[in-house]
Amino acid sequence: MAEKFIKTVLDNGLKVMLKEIHSAPIITHWIWYRVGSRNEVPGLTGISHWVEHMQFKGTSKYPAGVLDKEISRDGGYWNAFTFFDWTAFFSTMPADKIWLPIDLEADRMQNSLYLKEEVDSERTVIISEREGSENEPMFRLEEKLAKAAFTSHPYGVEVIGEKADLLRISQDDLYRHYRSYYAPNNAVLAMAGDFDAEQMLDHLNKVYQNIPAREIPDRLIEPEGLIQEEKSVEISGPGDVTYLNIVWRAPQGSNKDFFSLIILDSILTGPHSLNMFGGGSIPNKTSRLYRSLVESQIAVAFSGDYIASIDPFLFTISVIMNPDHAIEEALGVIDSEIQRIKDGDIQESELQRAAKQARALFAYGCDNITNQGYWLGYSEMFDSYEWFENFIPSLEKVSKEDVIRFANQYLGKNRRVIGVYKPSSPETSKSAGGLTYEPA
Repeated sequence: MAEKFIKTVLDNGLKVMLKEIHSAPIITHWIWYRVGSRNEVPGLTGISHWVEHMQFKGTSKYPAGVLDKEISRDGGYWNAFTFFDWTAFFSTMPADKIWLPIDLEADRMQNSLYLKEEVDSERTVIISEREGSENEPMFRLEEKLAKAAFTSHPYGVEVIGEKADLLRISQDDLYRHYRSYYAPNNAVLAMAGDFDAEQMLDHLNKVYQNIPAREIPDRLIEPEGLIQEEKSVEISGPGDVTYLNIVWRAPQGSNKDFFSLIILDSILTGPHSLNMFGGGSIPNKTSRLYRSLVESQIAVAFSGDYIASIDPFLFTISVIMNPDHAIEEALGVIDSEIQRIKDGDIQESELQRAAKQARALFAYGCDNITNQGYWLGYSEMFDSYEWFENFIPSLEKVSKEDVIRFANQYLGKNRRVIGVYKPSSPETSKSAGGLTYEPA
């Protein structure tokens, strides 16, 4: 599929990754900055996400609103994402139209305009986004769980930030954050598609050669280890559905135990895609919890979740309860299934099926040119592209003993936070968890 791959670093520190794929006349261009909510401090939470928004407000060369029309007219699309460890901007275009996104990204790496009127306008947009999320039970529950699961690490705060911080972050704060982290030596430029890699590298050198490297803030962030005692949080609000979430500490993406988690989760809750951009899905009907939670009608649905991150994050099991059954029933079933794994009750056929499903879902998440560009940069955010290239062999190395050891080390009852969202009556739903609601 790939005819040539180049991985190099320009003189100003910009890491460039180019992967030729000539299956279609398309090119995807990604630029990843090593900055996200992990790099934020109390009082400035949400600033990385806000800066991402401001990057669409234009430069002198490319005023706001012009590029949407230009890229759409050329048959392309573009977007951006901010997460805990990174901020990424991408464009996928017909191969002969890729020069505009290349020039745009180089320009807004150093020339974005942070006009006061745009800052004020975007403050309203982001606060509305935050308030909209607060109306979602799962957002509120996940926010509470993260704060309980982390004592000091910035992973304990949602990427969108605290509302109080969003109200006070200033134009100067935003511009300072932009100038601190948006530099070539803090970025990875990843491209995949129909181009000649050597010629493209020469072009990128010319485009970026005059952008200087800058000193990047060096903030010491201490990873947090396993949760030290069982905790519980409960909130209520409008609705008629009860949610149960359980979180344990998960290993970081670069840890070999991460692959044991992939297999364990595939057995327990079904395979999970690591491609945040879009990686397909596989039904979880062969998983243990489907049989014990859904087929038994204790729950309506459930899922497992984890991410590949720089520091240890969380492994989550989320359950939507059947209103005729109690939370304690679901929790008992989950505990029982985890204990079976801890005790070594894993059939070889079950292990092989879990690995096969995980491999299949990984393949689905690599199946187009945009996804290939995604993996080039994303894997570099928490490890390296070699992690991606060795993904299948790493999965194949996971043994039954690895899964058992992982369950015993990470999934203890005393190493978790249990979160419950319960519907409140109309009389009490006006004030739930410190947030104001109107009855549904």
